[in-house]
Amino acid sequence: MRDYILLMHNDATEEPTPKMWEAYFERLHASDRFDGGSEIGLGESLRQVGEPAPLSDRIDGYIRVRALNLEEAKTFLIGNPVYESGGTVEVRELPRES
Repeated sequence: MRDYILLMHNDATEEPTPKMWEAYFERLHASDRFDGGSEIGLGESLRQVGEPAPLSDRIDGYIRVRALNLEEAKTFLIGNPVYESGGTVEVRELPRES
């Protein structure tokens, strides 16, 4: 089993409703593969030397799940309120802890 993160952008063409989120989180909890998530607030981009890369203002939140592979991780897009409302969701594999 591998760990994946779904990074949700703030570019949905329609505003996801609380009811959509409730149904999605029920599905995630029922999968027994849900490892948390959160909205993401304001922050700052930092670099020790030189100019830092710009802070991404597109990512609004994340969901962490466990899946066998990327294809299975992508099944967690089904019902995702951002994805279902026309927005972008990045699915990324997290490195394994040593």
